[in-house]
Amino acid sequence: MTKAIKLLTALPPPQRARLMTLAREVSFPEDTRIFEAGDTADRFWVIRSGAVSLTQQVTSQQRVTVASLGAGDLLGWSWLFPPYQWDFGAEAFSPVRAHEFDAAAVLGLCEEDAQLGLILVRSVAEILAHRLETTRGKLMEQYTLRRRSAL
Repeated sequence: MTKAIKLLTALPPPQRARLMTLAREVSFPEDTRIFEAGDTADRFWVIRSGAVSLTQQVTSQQRVTVASLGAGDLLGWSWLFPPYQWDFGAEAFSPVRAHEFDAAAVLGLCEEDAQLGLILVRSVAEILAHRLETTRGKLMEQYTLRRRSAL
């Protein structure tokens, strides 16, 4: 399994500096719902400290955690792809500090700086590929455990 990519460290220093001009410091208390699946995705975050759980609603009463994110991780990618709605929900598992980025401002910056746009999209794609690989591994592990217990 490949190592998780961190968005800000993946960007060359000049592009990182340009992106960071758009950052706003935010914090979320523990147990805060940051966003819900289906809501408008108009921003994203890079976690500075704390932990965030990505959740999927499986019944009207039950959510399951599908991933845990920590310092340096990208929170939110749905702002890049139509229909610009969150695919998962997110909740602060502990107090969280993060850099928040307005999606429209970042997309505007990417139009001005095509190199930044290309690097940003490739970095997000690599992050998504890593998360998919991790999720696939977890599903295979659960499948194997269930199959063994059924025998």
